[in-house]
Parts: sequence; C-alpha cells; structure tokens
Amino acid sequence: MTHPSHPVPSSHDEEYSLPCAEALMAGTLALMTGFAQAGGMQRDALRAKIVANLDNLSGLSTLTPHFRTMLASLRERWGQPWSEAAAGDPRVLWHSAPGRLQ
Repeated sequence: MTHPSHPVPSSHDEEYSLPCAEALMAGTLALMTGFAQAGGMQRDALRAKIVANLDNLSGLSTLTPHFRTMLASLRERWGQPWSEAAAGDPRVLWHSAPGRLQ
C-alpha cells in the first residue's frame, strides 16, 4: 500500500496548509504569546480574541470530547475578569533562568 506523498513544510515556507482545527489552535497559541508580551489595552483585545477562538475550538466535533472539555475550561479561565494590580506583574518569571546550560 502506498501513501500519497505530501510535501513537508519548512520554516522557510511563507504559507502553511493546516487543517481548520490546527490552524485555529496555532493562531490561538500565537495570540497567547502576544498577550504575554503586550500591555495595556492591547491585552483586552487579545484576551477577547483568545476567548472567541477557545470557544470555537471547544465546539469542533473533529476534536475528542476530552480535548473539547479542556478547551472549554481554558475558555472559562481566559474569560474571567482579571486585573494586573491583583495578579502582580504578569511578565515576572516564575523561575529564574540558569546561569549556564549543561
């Protein structure tokens, strides 16, 4: 049995062809990264888009029920009110980086 040959995308490709769920997940992860690096009103807009994406992902029938449940839980957490004053500086690292790598 032969399998069709699919070109493997490289980091040099300008476009990626991802299935809908994977593309939405990749976009959501990129938004989460942007949220961690952003400040002020940008964070509110990013949070709203993250919540919308997680809501869409949690409704996709192509994902397993357990994964959809986890996404719905994440959506609830991202949708809760949050203030930087109450949480401290979100950019503070939980762990310091090692002085050198082995």
